[in-house]
Amino acid sequence: MKQEFFNLQIKTNGQKLYEFTNDTIDWIGQKNFKNGILNLSIQHTSASLIVQENADPDVQTDLINYFDKLAPMDNKLYVHTTEGKDDMPAHIKSALTNNQISLSVKDSELLLGTWQGIYLFEHRLEPQKRTIIHHFIGE
Repeated sequence: MKQEFFNLQIKTNGQKLYEFTNDTIDWIGQKNFKNGILNLSIQHTSASLIVQENADPDVQTDLINYFDKLAPMDNKLYVHTTEGKDDMPAHIKSALTNNQISLSVKDSELLLGTWQGIYLFEHRLEPQKRTIIHHFIGE
């Protein structure tokens, strides 16, 4: 049994989904992990993690549009507006999605479906530097 950590840095440039599936798969391969659990955690309250379709980019567009309707960028609706019109909506979107995801690794492969990818879902409009912690426990 072993544990390993890896911090993946992603620079974002606006509100969209940033896929990092291949970075994660490469790390699993480099470390020669066999079987275990991989926990992904983002250390931010205005971005989130999701597993989503990676084949049709229209899915990403629709997700962003849907979440923008759920939490509109209108400062008249919120008390917390310190960092601009996207501040509180970003926190709401983050609360509705995930800040952690656990995935299985079996026979050195990350168990994702055919059309699934792992994404950082950036909810802010301005460029950000995000950290995603990878924590593997297994063999």
